Amino acid sequence: MRNTVLNKIVGSFTLLLLLMLALTHADAASPTLVQAKQEAEAKGYIFFTTHDEIVAMAKKEGRLRVGTALEPSNFKPLISAFKQKYPFITGIRVEEISGPEADQRFLLEVRAGQAKGWDIASIFIDFAKEYPPYLMKHDILGMAEHGVLKIHPRMVHPGERNIVSVTSIIQVVASNRKLISEDKVPNTWEDFLKPEFKGKKFVMDLRPFALPALVPAWGLERTLDFARKLAAQQPVWARGATRIITAIAAGEYSLFLGPNFGAVKRAMAKEQTGSLSYKVIEPVPTRIVDYASGILNTTEHPHAALLWLEFLASPEAQEIIDKYEPLKASVFSPNSAVAQEVRGRELSVIDWNHFTNFQEYTEKIIAAFGFPKADK
Repeated sequence: MRNTVLNKIVGSFTLLLLLMLALTHADAASPTLVQAKQEAEAKGYIFFTTHDEIVAMAKKEGRLRVGTALEPSNFKPLISAFKQKYPFITGIRVEEISGPEADQRFLLEVRAGQAKGWDIASIFIDFAKEYPPYLMKHDILGMAEHGVLKIHPRMVHPGERNIVSVTSIIQVVASNRKLISEDKVPNTWEDFLKPEFKGKKFVMDLRPFALPALVPAWGLERTLDFARKLAAQQPVWARGATRIITAIAAGEYSLFLGPNFGAVKRAMAKEQTGSLSYKVIEPVPTRIVDYASGILNTTEHPHAALLWLEFLASPEAQEIIDKYEPLKASVFSPNSAVAQEVRGRELSVIDWNHFTNFQEYTEKIIAAFGFPKADK
């Protein structure tokens, strides 16, 4: 009897001690979050110290309208998975805003205050510098760094702190293996300057995404020099990666410099003859920011919007994006196709610092191609 009572006392004391240690640990973590909140608010940002606080406010909102550059095939599975996680957000509309014209039109609406009803904007790379004044200033980066939001911190703009990208792209070389053997496909970017590739021997897109993505590794001047030398090779100029990849698969051309990895892999899955192939060349042109998203300062559902951005960065949503986009989930998702493809390779990374300059790089590279201009 005495042993039983003693065991109960010891058990109760142990439980009390563990509880005290837990409370002590919680109290120790709290000042860090309080300080982060104070620092964020001093800079004009909104900072939540708990995820539950965001969820509680999102429950009161119950709705969400998202503009995105993701392809529509993603919408149904993403919405379904999000509703399973947050069933109280019943009204979700996800709409495609993709391409320069659509993005420019939406930006004009935002500037004019006419983008009412939208919560999340898709930020096209060409207009990245235009959006910050129109976005709600949540300290998404700070909340990600402190675990309030489960988002990889490198998915968030380090300067603006409220812009998120959950997709990445690498550029590769596509080829028709029936027209050119694997050992003849260039192994370096400079190999395209060899004499055997002069005179309509490879295709270049008039908007060459691979070249501006080489600027981080090479510097602007070296990249511009490379662009001039590529133009002197007299490639076949075309526009539209999908159209060009189709032509490569059909045997119209043997090589295409710089298509998106995902676009080539999607075409390979549909192509019946097995003639389409690709090669990854280092430094690998890598855009860790394909397109970005931000919460508009006119939003009516800011907390639901925060949960959506966090959800897109989750392993579940990243798997959906890789399946339906396809193969464009973030390089910061360890299991993404892009992350696996570039693991151990030298990269040239268009990160957030280069993201806002990408359009400028592109314009200078196109100018370096030296296309003739119409006389006035």
